[in-house]
Amino acid sequence: MKQAETFKKLWDRWKYVVLVVAAGVALLLLPSGGEKSTADTPDENVQDTVQETETRMETILAKIDGVGELHLMLTADTGTARRLAQDTELSYSGDTAAPEDYQRKSETVLSGGSGSEEPVVTETRCPTWRGALVVCQGGGDAQVRLAVTAAVAALTGLGSDRITVVKCQ
Repeated sequence: MKQAETFKKLWDRWKYVVLVVAAGVALLLLPSGGEKSTADTPDENVQDTVQETETRMETILAKIDGVGELHLMLTADTGTARRLAQDTELSYSGDTAAPEDYQRKSETVLSGGSGSEEPVVTETRCPTWRGALVVCQGGGDAQVRLAVTAAVAALTGLGSDRITVVKCQ
């Protein structure tokens, strides 16, 4: 009974300090803004991705009635990026109520399969496009320009002010 009374007195006296320290430790353990728990790594072959996208779009755009021979150039504002899973460990030295030094250590999570380990990708972001230039035989016709502009806008997310369609020689 005496221990319970002693604990109650201590709790009444220090409960706010304990709650503030517990909240601080909990906040330190949370990843800040989601950026600490993952890493952005640009894809090595961004240029290949842009060229592959251009080739695929050229193939489909050339099938629009009246377009004829077509050449497409896309400019990327940002490249493809992958977000990798991270294993983050937080350690501190000193008293738990008032730690002296914090240290955060992160390692990329690897998944093993068939004898090889590869990083775990949590998100892949596609490139953000800056603009598009389409040079085609039918570029002198307003209906063809409108159809090509609408198609490029649908495929890239660009506004029509960032897409230029011109007639080739």
